[in-house]
Amino acid sequence: MKLTVFNGSPRGMGSNTKILMEHFLNGYSETGGEGAKIEYLVRTQEHGKYAGMFRDSDTVILAFPLYTDSMPGIVMAFIEALAPFKGKCAGKKVGFIVQSGFPEAVHSSFIPMYLEKLCKRLGCGYLGTVIRGGVEGIQVMPPSMTKKLFAEFHALGAYFGKNTAFDPEVKARLANPFRFGIVMRFVLRLMGALGLMNFFWNMQLKQNKAFDKRFDKPFEKQGV
Repeated sequence: MKLTVFNGSPRGMGSNTKILMEHFLNGYSETGGEGAKIEYLVRTQEHGKYAGMFRDSDTVILAFPLYTDSMPGIVMAFIEALAPFKGKCAGKKVGFIVQSGFPEAVHSSFIPMYLEKLCKRLGCGYLGTVIRGGVEGIQVMPPSMTKKLFAEFHALGAYFGKNTAFDPEVKARLANPFRFGIVMRFVLRLMGALGLMNFFWNMQLKQNKAFDKRFDKPFEKQGV
């Protein structure tokens, strides 16, 4: 199997997507998976070359984050670069791994339909879409908080190396929680009322000297 992985994060080598895929590929290589090529879509000048690599690969995984429920522009630009291959990718298998900072998988629940439709248009086999929320912050979390997550991605890769498919059980676990239960929703409302929900974002605003402008409305029409 000739596997090519495309990392669609604008953060490139410093991305959470890279961290997750490293654990995936460690598992992949340990179970007989052949060497995989990894390319970073943030290198937009290489999209033409990457499109050719997509064409020549037996199996492809496109991994990327969602930002406010939207895929990065570099991912869409790469998808558009595949237009010449519409209906010409028979025999190719393509899978997707989508992560986001939102902890509930419901935020990403509609994108698999788009990605499956993309595969149909290209004429390739659709291996499915793995969804994982709550990923933002893993770079600063202690190992005790990320150990289980990284083990799941390792297991996902190990299964893929054997079967050229995503393990349905691991895939289901990664997609939890789909929605928070009543207790967690109550806790989050309480944290919001106490101002704890904005701690991280306020810190970012202060670091960028924008805290005093957080309620500005620069595009609001004046005098209306």
